[in-house]
Amino acid sequence: MGGATLLSVAYPVITLATFLFSVATVRPKNEVEQKQLCVFGEYVAEILPKYIQQVQVTCFNELELLIHPDGIIPVLTFLRDHTNAQFKSLADLTAVDVPSRQYRFEIVYNLLSLRFNSRIRVKTYTDELTPIDSAVSVHKAANWYEREVWDMYGVFFANHPDLRRILTDYGFEGHPFRKDFPLSGYVEVRYDDEVKRVVAEPVELSQEFRKFDLNSPWETFPAYRAAPETLKIEAVAKKEDAK
Repeated sequence: MGGATLLSVAYPVITLATFLFSVATVRPKNEVEQKQLCVFGEYVAEILPKYIQQVQVTCFNELELLIHPDGIIPVLTFLRDHTNAQFKSLADLTAVDVPSRQYRFEIVYNLLSLRFNSRIRVKTYTDELTPIDSAVSVHKAANWYEREVWDMYGVFFANHPDLRRILTDYGFEGHPFRKDFPLSGYVEVRYDDEVKRVVAEPVELSQEFRKFDLNSPWETFPAYRAAPETLKIEAVAKKEDAK
């Protein structure tokens, strides 16, 4: 018994919640890794000063290269083939829409180097009318990624081998991920029994958007609170008159 008591005191039971709370805290800052990323970013910027406009390291030690749209092919090719980089895997390609900017679309390339077990993020920009070069010639994986960006945002990729929609239906109009695209869309599809096929029609909402009042009944109807107080006062007055 004594041994068991000492064991329980010396080694307290750690629950799953306590373990997750102690582990999932602030990520420790690695100054050595951050310095290495800064040095490599400056190294790449010195080699390609024509295309790289800014180099930055995020708070989570992620290296980002902000480049001119004309430098997509040269920068991605350099990062893929250079001995000190070898970012041969395109992990992701996506876009961000910020309508308040002159160039509203920000194109983001996430690259992975299996040789050095490191990642890098390349960012460029464009607008609704200016095409940018396709990265399919550098990374084959960019084929479907660029089709998705074209479908959702309307960014045109020049020299793409098969640039067509990939997520929306045939004949879809507009680009759903743009900030100015309505949440309800412009058309809706249904099966028509008369023509025996699926038809597309303009969106017709059955009712207007309601404005819900989230106040409690006591705040909406203050008379319910005033009534009991009045009754109490009248009851006290009747008791005094009886005395």
